[in-house]
Amino acid sequence: MGIHDIIEGKRHWRAHVARVKALPPDYRIVYNEMQKYLFKVGPVDLADGNLLAGIVDFFAEGAAAGKSVTQLIGTDVAAFADGLIKDSRTYAELYQESLRAKR
Repeated sequence: MGIHDIIEGKRHWRAHVARVKALPPDYRIVYNEMQKYLFKVGPVDLADGNLLAGIVDFFAEGAAAGKSVTQLIGTDVAAFADGLIKDSRTYAELYQESLRAKR
């Protein structure tokens, strides 16, 4: 990864953060909680940026349609996030596999 890639990555991240800040407060709170959760257990391919950007797109469309965030995802944020990554390998799974391999 060169310096150009790092700079470009920061530019994309800043644009992403600006889009999150433009969401209504309830959407922003839920997004931030989902982001923390995904960073903790997250899929190995989270770094490609498509999942988080897709969530912001989904939330922006819901907000524009006048829906509340709970109308879009329900009341269980973690269950919604788990549904998004159900077919992805997660760091939590890799960690569990490494523990089993040490036995």
